[in-house]
Amino acid sequence: MKVSCAQPWLAADLGAPHQVLSWCPYRPGLVLAERILWREVRNADLTEEFDAETWLAEEVAGQGAAPAVCFLTSRDIRHHHYRKVTVEGVTVEALATVGLGNIEAVGSRRAAPPASYGTINIAVQVHAALSQSAQLEALSIITEARTAAILAEGHQLPGGIASGTGTDCIALASAQTGPELAFAGLHTALGEAIGRAVLEAVSEGARTEQISLAQAAR
Repeated sequence: MKVSCAQPWLAADLGAPHQVLSWCPYRPGLVLAERILWREVRNADLTEEFDAETWLAEEVAGQGAAPAVCFLTSRDIRHHHYRKVTVEGVTVEALATVGLGNIEAVGSRRAAPPASYGTINIAVQVHAALSQSAQLEALSIITEARTAAILAEGHQLPGGIASGTGTDCIALASAQTGPELAFAGLHTALGEAIGRAVLEAVSEGARTEQISLAQAAR
């Protein structure tokens, strides 16, 4: 994964077309892509009338990057966090941006809309081919690691401890060729590598965001 940042864009170049499974606002689902992008947007632009999907598609097309997958975030993308972990020959890379402006406790919703947005966006590249079930299992490990990192921050809300934000998004990229891994659970080398890479990247991002929020409140 080659990472480059030039506001308002952050890019993860995967080096070759990969299977990318995500719920990103641009090209969600299971698609082929060689790049995963972030587009930074101002909180002030995210009004109820803002057609984010159409706008984002036009922005990506303007970059000549139509085959990519793209996140949308109001987090300052200069604050991105990368980890590379290899376990028993299985290598995983994770890139995350972490905003905490609209944190939520799972199973509840805040009565009033948050004053700002703060998506946690995570891209994970697995240097191996994955079965369909392993892709789904890997997504669950990424989500679990993200949640563990945010729970550790201990943000207390009326509905409980914050476990994520209302707009979190994940993209998982896996190779098209090579031996296929059938499983990605916590007992596997792949599951360990994914969990550690994401946990460390999101934890670092959450600490950085806390500093940013504290400075803004002064």
